[in-house]
Amino acid sequence: MQQENYYTHLSRDRKLRKIIQQHKPFKLKKRKNVCLRLCASIMSQQLSVKVAEVIYKRFLLLFDGIEPTPEQILQTELTTLRAIGLSNAKTQYVHNVARFALDSGMDNKKLDKMSNDELIEYLTKIKGVGRWTVEMQLMFTLGRPDVFALDDLGIQNAMIRLYNLDRSNKKQFQEEMTRISSSWIPFRTYACLHLWHWKDAGIKSEAS
Repeated sequence: MQQENYYTHLSRDRKLRKIIQQHKPFKLKKRKNVCLRLCASIMSQQLSVKVAEVIYKRFLLLFDGIEPTPEQILQTELTTLRAIGLSNAKTQYVHNVARFALDSGMDNKKLDKMSNDELIEYLTKIKGVGRWTVEMQLMFTLGRPDVFALDDLGIQNAMIRLYNLDRSNKKQFQEEMTRISSSWIPFRTYACLHLWHWKDAGIKSEAS
């Protein structure tokens, strides 16, 4: 039912309607083990998808292919993490996430009680975790329907193309992105999913 609602709501944006009609509706999923998903996101930063997948598989093999607990991650030596291809900084950040999960809590039950802004403020306390990283967790791990990834390069490029935006003035550019996306509330996550898909598929829209 929620997918039908979002489809109808986002279709009020004429330009966005032309691209969402080119793909079947998306469904959001909730996943457990937020700590591990956050660590995986850190591991993948500034890497190609293929390289990130290889490193993550190596990481899981350290635990016999079974998703590790925060305790197990924290007990893993930094040298071991470096050996699977992580940088010195990323090994520290992965440990930071696991330590925060143990000290402050990162279970789904606790996080589900927080608003998006509260979650961003909570998890960005971890050194190595930025706003974009938390936004990806909100979308792809916690299944939040109304998240707008303002700083995501893919979203920016898609909106530049679809809405003929100018990024020469960063402040004005982001204000315009925010203004356009405000009409998508409360389904901005779905809008982002369609924008990513449209950009990656290289589909030509009549709106562009």
